[in-house]
Amino acid sequence: MYAVPQMQQHQPDVIFQQDGAPPHWGKIVRDFLDENFPERWCERGGLIPWPPRSPDITPLDFFLWGFVKNIVYKTPVPSLDELKRRIVTAIQNVTP
Repeated sequence: MYAVPQMQQHQPDVIFQQDGAPPHWGKIVRDFLDENFPERWCERGGLIPWPPRSPDITPLDFFLWGFVKNIVYKTPVPSLDELKRRIVTAIQNVTP
């Protein structure tokens, strides 16, 4: 995950919000989050409980991902490096 170093720059203020989807709840994912965000991540049944369909996630579901995808996939993506560049650019264009 290339976003982790950027998030770690803001520790201890970052709390990683897990959405509760079954693939995101596997042991390998939980171990990764325990290592990178010890006691600072939300999950179903975790230290910081968070319902899987929390209304707090919906702005991301209904705005952010669509906004990013519209920018990233406006034209075909020729390479992984270009995909990463487009994602970074799209996120940088998000304003309050």
